[in-house]
Amino acid sequence: IEEAIEEIPKVSILRIADFGSADGGTSQELWCNLIKKIRSKDKRPIEILYTDLASNDFSTLFRIMQGMQGNSNFAYQNLFNEVYVHGCGTGFHKQLMSDNSLSLGFSATAMHYVSEKPCHINDHVHMVGANVEVKEKFKYQALKDWESILLNRSKELISGGRFICINFGIDEKGRYLGNTGGHNMFDKFSYYWKHLEKENIITNEEFITATFTQHYRTVEEFKKPFKNPDSIVSKSGLRLKSCKTILTDCPYKTNYQNNKKTITAKEYAANLLPTMRSWSETVFRTALAGRKEEEINEIVDRFYYLYQQEIALDPEGHAMDYVHVIMDIEKI
Repeated sequence: IEEAIEEIPKVSILRIADFGSADGGTSQELWCNLIKKIRSKDKRPIEILYTDLASNDFSTLFRIMQGMQGNSNFAYQNLFNEVYVHGCGTGFHKQLMSDNSLSLGFSATAMHYVSEKPCHINDHVHMVGANVEVKEKFKYQALKDWESILLNRSKELISGGRFICINFGIDEKGRYLGNTGGHNMFDKFSYYWKHLEKENIITNEEFITATFTQHYRTVEEFKKPFKNPDSIVSKSGLRLKSCKTILTDCPYKTNYQNNKKTITAKEYAANLLPTMRSWSETVFRTALAGRKEEEINEIVDRFYYLYQQEIALDPEGHAMDYVHVIMDIEKI
């Protein structure tokens, strides 16, 4: 991102967009450090547009940026002059700002969500565990979405502007989030959700409805729109400057392995499960729509408790290592 800022043509206002930003907390330190570096030699007004779905908690985002919540040391809106923060409650599959107005687009771990679920998965909860026919349906939907994402970013970007995205995906070794050599996290989700069905705690329809609206693209799928010079993406002016994969070890796993004398297996499981739950729970809760809230809470709590108990018995191979595909895209 620092390299991109140096190379992007200078326009009167530096506009940045953080696509799929949630509450902005994850990227806040990044933007704070970047603005600090920019301000050392560049006094232009800076506008940062945070985008997410209309259901996103934008009030928390604005409080974080103003230092009213979270780590105020990174509340860059208070630390630097002429930095303006905006929010957009529309999904990134659409165009979100006017043509030729964006200098730098950024997205981290967001664009694996497809715009619509192409089908339900009958025997698993995620496309990575689906049969070939279902995987193809998700792949087709993800390709259409990826083209839409890129074409809309192309419209928004100025000539010479950049779009840098860090996406969950499948690397050259077939690894993906929660599947890096140990137990497969999504297989475990599926196993324990099916276990609840076998116990008649949930119905088969509720099992099937818990299908993640996600697709993990391979490196080739990410690159595909750029390879053909006659593709609509290439003709829009976008070109792929670089594409690489990176595996980031699960910090909970690393901490446990380095501190086994002080952290028990039970404590490791109790620390790991909440981070898995934080982003996956809504899928299972939504599948139970129509039940009473108290009943939903009991079922979902039991689901994660069963998984946690397995990890507590033997943590080996249980982790949530991140696998990202990092792309640097330029509008020529």
